[in-house]
Amino acid sequence: MPPPNRDKKLSIPGKRSGAWVFKGTRTPVTTVFENLQDMSVDELVEEFGVTREQVQAVLQFAAHSAEAPAPVRKCSFCSTTARRALLPAI
Repeated sequence: MPPPNRDKKLSIPGKRSGAWVFKGTRTPVTTVFENLQDMSVDELVEEFGVTREQVQAVLQFAAHSAEAPAPVRKCSFCSTTARRALLPAI
Protein backbone atom coordinates (compact mmCIF):
# COMPACT_ATOMS: atom_id res chain seq x y z
CA MET A 1 0.00 0.00 0.00
CA PRO A 2 1.47 3.40 -0.93
CA PRO A 3 2.21 5.91 1.83
CA PRO A 4 -0.52 8.47 2.49
CA ASN A 5 -0.49 11.75 0.65
CA ARG A 6 1.35 14.28 2.80
CA ASP A 7 -0.51 17.13 1.09
CA LYS A 8 -3.74 16.17 2.88
CA LYS A 9 -2.59 17.40 6.30
CA LEU A 10 -0.47 20.22 7.59
CA SER A 11 0.66 21.85 10.79
CA ILE A 12 0.86 25.57 11.23
CA PRO A 13 2.23 26.57 14.64
CA GLY A 14 -0.08 29.08 16.26
CA LYS A 15 -3.06 28.23 14.08
CA ARG A 16 -4.30 25.46 16.40
CA SER A 17 -1.61 25.41 19.08
CA GLY A 18 0.75 23.76 16.60
CA ALA A 19 -1.52 20.70 16.29
CA TRP A 20 -1.79 18.90 12.96
CA VAL A 21 -4.80 20.23 11.05
CA PHE A 22 -6.41 19.23 7.78
CA LYS A 23 -5.16 21.39 4.92
CA GLY A 24 -7.49 24.31 4.23
CA THR A 25 -9.29 23.93 7.57
CA ARG A 26 -8.84 24.55 11.28
CA THR A 27 -9.96 20.98 12.03
CA PRO A 28 -7.36 19.03 14.03
CA VAL A 29 -6.41 15.62 12.64
CA THR A 30 -7.15 14.15 16.08
CA THR A 31 -10.83 14.91 15.43
CA VAL A 32 -10.99 11.78 13.25
CA PHE A 33 -9.86 9.52 16.09
CA GLU A 34 -11.92 11.29 18.74
CA ASN A 35 -15.15 10.87 16.75
CA LEU A 36 -14.71 7.76 14.61
CA GLN A 37 -16.27 5.48 17.22
CA ASP A 38 -19.53 7.43 17.15
CA MET A 39 -19.57 8.80 13.59
CA SER A 40 -19.20 7.38 10.10
CA VAL A 41 -16.63 8.79 7.67
CA ASP A 42 -19.47 10.50 5.79
CA GLU A 43 -20.66 12.14 9.01
CA LEU A 44 -17.11 13.32 9.78
CA VAL A 45 -16.87 14.82 6.29
CA GLU A 46 -20.17 16.65 6.67
CA GLU A 47 -19.69 17.78 10.27
CA PHE A 48 -16.07 18.97 10.12
CA GLY A 49 -15.69 20.17 6.52
CA VAL A 50 -12.94 17.74 5.53
CA THR A 51 -12.85 15.44 2.53
CA ARG A 52 -13.18 11.68 2.45
CA GLU A 53 -9.66 11.55 0.98
CA GLN A 54 -8.28 13.52 3.93
CA VAL A 55 -9.88 11.15 6.43
CA GLN A 56 -8.60 8.13 4.51
CA ALA A 57 -5.08 9.60 4.39
CA VAL A 58 -5.05 10.04 8.18
CA LEU A 59 -6.32 6.50 8.75
CA GLN A 60 -3.71 5.09 6.35
CA PHE A 61 -0.98 7.03 8.13
CA ALA A 62 -2.11 5.60 11.48
CA ALA A 63 -2.20 2.07 10.05
CA HIS A 64 1.32 2.42 8.62
CA SER A 65 2.55 3.87 11.93
CA ALA A 66 1.28 0.80 13.78
CA GLU A 67 3.28 -1.58 11.58
CA ALA A 68 6.49 -3.16 12.84
CA PRO A 69 9.61 -1.08 12.16
CA ALA A 70 11.65 -1.85 9.08
CA PRO A 71 14.66 -4.10 9.56
CA VAL A 72 18.02 -2.47 10.18
CA ARG A 73 20.35 -3.00 7.24
CA LYS A 74 24.06 -2.45 6.93
CA CYS A 75 25.03 -0.34 3.94
CA SER A 76 27.09 -2.36 1.47
CA PHE A 77 29.01 0.75 0.37
CA CYS A 78 29.96 2.20 3.74
CA SER A 79 29.98 1.34 7.43
CA THR A 80 26.64 2.94 8.33
CA THR A 81 23.38 1.24 9.22
CA ALA A 82 19.92 2.56 8.51
CA ARG A 83 16.30 1.61 8.69
CA ARG A 84 14.50 1.41 5.39
CA ALA A 85 11.81 4.07 5.58
CA LEU A 86 8.20 2.87 5.52
CA LEU A 87 6.79 6.40 5.38
CA PRO A 88 8.21 9.70 4.23
CA ALA A 89 9.40 12.11 6.91
CA ILE A 90 6.75 14.59 7.93
